[in-house]
Amino acid sequence: MNRSSGILLHISSLPSKYGIGCFSQAAYNFVDWLSEAGQSYWQILPLGPTSYGDSPYQSFSSFAGNPYFISLETFIGIGILTKEECDEIDFGEIENSINYSSLYKNRYTLLYKAYKRSNISMDPKFQSFIIENNYWLDDYALFMAMKNKFNGSQWTEWDEDIKLRKSEAITRYSEELREEIEFQKFIQYHFYLQWSALKNYANSKGIKIIGDIPIYVAFDSADAWANPQLFQFNEDNVPIAVAGCPPDGFSATGQLWGNPLYKWEYHKQTNYKWWISRLSHCFTLYDVLRIDHFRGFDEYYSIPYGAENAMNGHWEKGPGIDIFIKIKEILGEKEFIAEDLGYMTDSVRKLVKDSGFPNMKVLEFAFDSRDTGCRNDYLPHNYNQNCIAYTGTHDNQTIKSWFNTISKEEQNMAREYLCDFNTPTNELYKSFISLIMRSNAKLCVIPMQDYLGCDDSCRMNEPSTLGKNWKWRLKNKDLTDNLKQYIYRISELYGRLK
Repeated sequence: MNRSSGILLHISSLPSKYGIGCFSQAAYNFVDWLSEAGQSYWQILPLGPTSYGDSPYQSFSSFAGNPYFISLETFIGIGILTKEECDEIDFGEIENSINYSSLYKNRYTLLYKAYKRSNISMDPKFQSFIIENNYWLDDYALFMAMKNKFNGSQWTEWDEDIKLRKSEAITRYSEELREEIEFQKFIQYHFYLQWSALKNYANSKGIKIIGDIPIYVAFDSADAWANPQLFQFNEDNVPIAVAGCPPDGFSATGQLWGNPLYKWEYHKQTNYKWWISRLSHCFTLYDVLRIDHFRGFDEYYSIPYGAENAMNGHWEKGPGIDIFIKIKEILGEKEFIAEDLGYMTDSVRKLVKDSGFPNMKVLEFAFDSRDTGCRNDYLPHNYNQNCIAYTGTHDNQTIKSWFNTISKEEQNMAREYLCDFNTPTNELYKSFISLIMRSNAKLCVIPMQDYLGCDDSCRMNEPSTLGKNWKWRLKNKDLTDNLKQYIYRISELYGRLK
C-alpha cells in the first residue's frame, strides 16, 4: 500500500433514487468523482442484510447482501420492473435521510414483482450461482423464508423441530416454502451481480474497496441458527454467554451487545474452517478488509446470558495470533486493517504488531485534557507508517461538531497543536484534515461528512442509541467540482494522489 488517501461513505449514503443509496448509476458517478479527486480508496460499512435497528453491524448473515442495495433502475432497464411502478412508491420525503420503515414496507414488494417476472429458474447463470454458493445460500434462504413464515420472530421462537434443525423439518419447510426460498436466492444473485459489476468498475478506475466485517455475528442470524456448534450455546441452542464491553468512562454499566460468543476451541480444532470461509468470501467482495473490534481476538468480554447489563462480565482469552497464521497459510497475503480502538492492553498491542496489519488512528481521540503529555498515540506526530489515519469514523461525531463540543481547554490544545488561533471555528475542519493528511500514515481516510464540513445532524451513528442512526445521505449537489478540486489538491500537496 503506497502513500494514498480515500473517502469513507457507505453505500446507503449515496444519492440514488428510490429512498436509499444503492448500486445504481449514482454509485458509478461517485466512483468517477472519486477518481477525478485523485483518491485511491473507497471505504464502506458492512454490506449484509440489516435487522432491527438498521445497523450494518447486526446482520442476518455474514455472507448475504443487503436487498436494499439492489438497483431498481437496473431492473427497469432489463424489463422486470417499470419506471411507473417504482416512481409511485413513497420511499420517504427527506432527500438526505433514509426512511427505513417505508423501505421495508415497499421495496420487498417491488423486488417480489421483479422475481415473478424474471423466469429466473431457467437462467443457467442463476443455477451456477446457487451451486457455487450453496455453502451459505441454502441455509440463509431457508432462514429468511422461516422468519417470514413466523412473522419476523427470532429463530429461538420458532417451532422446536425447525429451531433445532431436525432433518425432517428442514425437508418439509424447504418444500413448503420453495417459492419464498427461490425469491431469497434471486435477491442474492442480483445483489452479487450488481456489486461485482460496481467493484470491477471501481478497480478499473484505480479505486480499491475497503470493506468492513464485525468480529461477531448477530444472534438472530442464519450463521447462529445453522451453525450452533461454532458458538457458546447449550444443548437447546441457547447462549451460555454473550458479547459486550465492561463499564468505563462512557458507560457506568458497560455495553451489552448480546452477540453470541465463539467456541474458540472448536474453531481451532477445525483449523478455523468457518473463519477461512468467511474471509475468503469477503475477499471476493473487497480489496482490503477492516476487522471491527480486533481486540476480541486477543481477549473478549464474556457476559452471562440473561444479564441486564455488562457489569458482571469477565475477560477470556481469544485465539490470538494462531488464527491469523492459519488464515495466511490458506489464503495467502491479504490486506487487513485492525480496528484497535478503545482500551488497549499490552497483549492487544502485541497481537496487532505480530499480525503486521496496519491499525487505526483517529484524530478526535488526540486532544484529551486528561492526557497532558505529547505521547498520546492519536497525535499525528506519533503515527508510524503502518497505520490508517482518520479524522473520525462512522461512530464518531463529525470533526466540526466534535471541536464545538470539546472543552475550552481541549480546543486550546488542538489550536496550539495546529499552530492556528486565527482560522474561524466553522472552517477549522479543513485544518484537521490537512493535519492527518501530512502525517506518516500510509493511508488517510476522511469521512465524506468531514470533507463537506457537516455538523452532527449528518452523523452516521451514535453508539448505544436507536432510531436515529444509519440514515444520512448525500445530495447530488454536494458532489461539486470545487470540492473535488479541493480534495485533489490536498491529496497532491501531501503526496497522496493515486
